[in-house]
Amino acid sequence: MQKVRIPLRVLTGHYADATLPVYVKIAALSRRSSGCEAGVAYLSGLLGLSKSTVERALTQLMRPAPDDDIAEVTSYRRTHPGGRGHTAVRRVRVPGRAEHGAWVPTRAAEALSPRQLRAYAALAYTTATGHPVTLTELGRVLRHRSGKQAGQPLDPRSVRSIIRALEDLGWISVDRRAGYRGRHVYTVHDEPFQPTLPTADLDGGSGGDLDGGSLASKEHHATDSPDDSPTAALDIRRRREQVVAREPVENPALPAALRRTYTGPALTLAPRIWQVLQPVKPLLAGLSPYVVRALAREVGRQLDEGQEAARLRARLSHRYASTDDIRDPGRWLLGAAVVRHGCGLTACESGRIWHTGDECPVCAEASARDLWLRQVEADLDDRERQLGLAAYRLPPGSTPPTHSCRGGAR
Repeated sequence: MQKVRIPLRVLTGHYADATLPVYVKIAALSRRSSGCEAGVAYLSGLLGLSKSTVERALTQLMRPAPDDDIAEVTSYRRTHPGGRGHTAVRRVRVPGRAEHGAWVPTRAAEALSPRQLRAYAALAYTTATGHPVTLTELGRVLRHRSGKQAGQPLDPRSVRSIIRALEDLGWISVDRRAGYRGRHVYTVHDEPFQPTLPTADLDGGSGGDLDGGSLASKEHHATDSPDDSPTAALDIRRRREQVVAREPVENPALPAALRRTYTGPALTLAPRIWQVLQPVKPLLAGLSPYVVRALAREVGRQLDEGQEAARLRARLSHRYASTDDIRDPGRWLLGAAVVRHGCGLTACESGRIWHTGDECPVCAEASARDLWLRQVEADLDDRERQLGLAAYRLPPGSTPPTHSCRGGAR
């Protein structure tokens, strides 16, 4: 596993979020004797970012910072003997021994979004230095980098959602209220810590193997390992979202009408995706490639989350058998069939723990709380109704007041 160090000035400075994954990849590739010769298109496809975003990140990294006049990346243009242009060679600045930084695995730059990578690197630094960080302190690091709120810290609610996403993906573990003065204790993992490997396809399906190096493009062959062979895969997304197979597999053919109108790449999905979609196979023939890909991404996301293929297949089978009229198959599949019902626990399936069949304690607690709230509201309504009726009642032995037609009081 290859790790690089992100300087603290890059992590907490004025640099945009997108500069972090670009810096990590350039730092990893520049360890070769020839330097980083990857072009913008290669970095864009590898990191799942647009070319314009990568270009802006490179420009920001190559310009001297306004506070200390230091540039993190240097670029050298090259030309062939005939005058034809060649990919530039980029190298990162060598930080000093006393300069602080956060060590992060290069795979995190491909698997996480730029803001998640910044949060992951910040937690890696704080855990290494033994600093019990708070959500407010993380918000100062994950501050807004553009817009009207540029420079302002991120609110704790947004920071909490980022931390929860990192925890769900398995990159960190959180022991809540277990640290100094009730602060959370974070454990940073070099690999996603989950019961099942995130994108390991044993049958040659989609996704990158954990030990197969980075997916490369035809622009340059330099990957994280000198022994890796280039692969023709340019416009790809991050590993955990990639569901399109690199090689054809045994899939049912689409209708001829779709093959005539669709001009994009051939629609081939991973075997694990087709295994899950077998119960609803009759509904797939009439779907557009866009809907099929969206459905496959959702299935792949849930599989990466730790849900078993048998569980998703049973869910689709039950809902397909219990639904009489399906007017829009695509909307039904994406909005009803594949959606998991239950609480935030991954093992919860419609209020039951999938592995044991027992009632989910979180759902049971939420149901009891809702029942208690409804009872309280009913009691309050009943008391208000009784108080309203009592206002119109007369005390025992009293007579109703009478008024003189002359307006005088008796």
